Amino acid sequence: MRTIRFLAFISFACNLFAEENLRLPNIFGDKMVLQRDKPVALWGWAKAGAKVSAKFAGQNKFTKANDKGRWTLQLDKLKTSFTGRQLVVTSGAEKITLTDILVGEVWVCGGQSNMEWSLRASRDSDLEVASADSPHIRFIRLPHIARPTAQEDFPVTNKTSDQGNWRQAIPEQVENCTAVGYYFAQRISRRLKVPVGLIDVSWGGTMAQHWVLNETLKPFPEMQPYHEKFEAAMKAWVDGGEKEGAAKRYATDLKAWEKARAEAKAKGEREPRRPNQNNYTTPAHKRQPGGMMNGMILPISKMTIAGALFYQGENNSFGTSWKPFHRTFPAVITDWRRVFGDEDLPIGLVQIAGWSTRRSMTYDMNHHTNVIREIQHLTWARFKNTGLIVTYDTNSNGSIHPGHKRPVGERLARWALAQVYRAMPQKSNKPIEWRGPIYASHEIKEGKVYINFEGETARGLRLNKDIAEGFYIAGQDKEFKHSRARIQGTQLVVWHEEIKEPVAVRYAWSNLPHGTLLNFRELPAYPFRTDNWPLAPHQSTGLYEVNKISK
Repeated sequence: MRTIRFLAFISFACNLFAEENLRLPNIFGDKMVLQRDKPVALWGWAKAGAKVSAKFAGQNKFTKANDKGRWTLQLDKLKTSFTGRQLVVTSGAEKITLTDILVGEVWVCGGQSNMEWSLRASRDSDLEVASADSPHIRFIRLPHIARPTAQEDFPVTNKTSDQGNWRQAIPEQVENCTAVGYYFAQRISRRLKVPVGLIDVSWGGTMAQHWVLNETLKPFPEMQPYHEKFEAAMKAWVDGGEKEGAAKRYATDLKAWEKARAEAKAKGEREPRRPNQNNYTTPAHKRQPGGMMNGMILPISKMTIAGALFYQGENNSFGTSWKPFHRTFPAVITDWRRVFGDEDLPIGLVQIAGWSTRRSMTYDMNHHTNVIREIQHLTWARFKNTGLIVTYDTNSNGSIHPGHKRPVGERLARWALAQVYRAMPQKSNKPIEWRGPIYASHEIKEGKVYINFEGETARGLRLNKDIAEGFYIAGQDKEFKHSRARIQGTQLVVWHEEIKEPVAVRYAWSNLPHGTLLNFRELPAYPFRTDNWPLAPHQSTGLYEVNKISK
């Protein structure tokens, strides 16, 4: 039950007092969207023992603040409403009135920079921003808050800030909306005829472990170096005099820089880099294990929501950062379901694209991105009520941030409409198709490898423009070569004239994949490999072995 929550059993770090006046958390605001068809949780603070009432949509609910001044209550299930109404919360003579509140579908949008990427920065911003005409799509972008301890709320600087306030999908405001979330909301709103609310908790440069509870992370041996690094940084901060000491160091370093800069300028030499003031701030407010879970997820975890979208993995694709991912990425799912109080919470996962350019076959075959994509695929297979969508075809250059966000949002919408809402196409009793071809099995006959795919995912199997790209094949020597391929019914046939006894096939298996395998809906095939050979990620240590992590 949503009223019996994990959050009730952990200690919150907060600055609340027992005699605090009536207050709602900052996730509640004017122009927000409340979840339809579920009991809706409301919570906040008031004077200890004070009576609290909430009125909305003809309902009037009552509760009482506990001895610490905290209160919670539930509204009965709400019906879809495009009409803005007031939520009025009172306690004695105190009253809070929130206006223009709609009822529809509420989704949390999490992850790193590719989820954070705004509509303004996306490929089609010149068309989309000016033509946005969906005031019933609302979004709130949370400020970046990381903390070592759990927080009850997040700060808002003012009521006009583009962070911490609910905004509308209209030209004057929509440019700051997550582009992936915007295209997702646009599609499900049109199909379901409902308002949509997006809660954007994304933060660029974060890793999966930043979005997981610390108590979950502690037993993971791969996380030990990350905990030790953070603890060492905190010790250095305290030993160095904390804020006061940092201010003195910055002033000293800035003065030294000004002198060095003047000397370099006089000599016509390259000027040194100015000290970065961010390096003189507390590590407690920066990226850290569990930090974003504490600062951005827990403050909203009592919210009644439809589901979550999670687009993350790029920052686990550098150096040795892939090592904890097989534990931390699944933990995002289990911990988000845990803190939101819904063990079946739908979560749409985005498989990362790629960046850079091909350097060599060996480099590509062992690139970290392949490890991350495979773990994302294996995680999807493990958890019910999750979806995984492909994005490698959205990147046309070497950028780590593909600008084409519409396919990402719309593929997530396909998943949600098919699996969460059970929507059907017009004049059809078949589910909406949302998956590209998924590798199922293979057989080797007469020097060729025949690939089979799962069920209906291979319906209308085809090669884009009849060009076979992205296919690799290897023999006993494990040396891959670009292969030829053709479609034979619902099978894919792969071969290479020089490899008479093939052993393994890989598809879209590189840093920046270029693949041409599609199905009838022109949904791209998921990257796959028929082997389970260990990979040796470059600029790293140790081997990635799928057999040791797939259980």
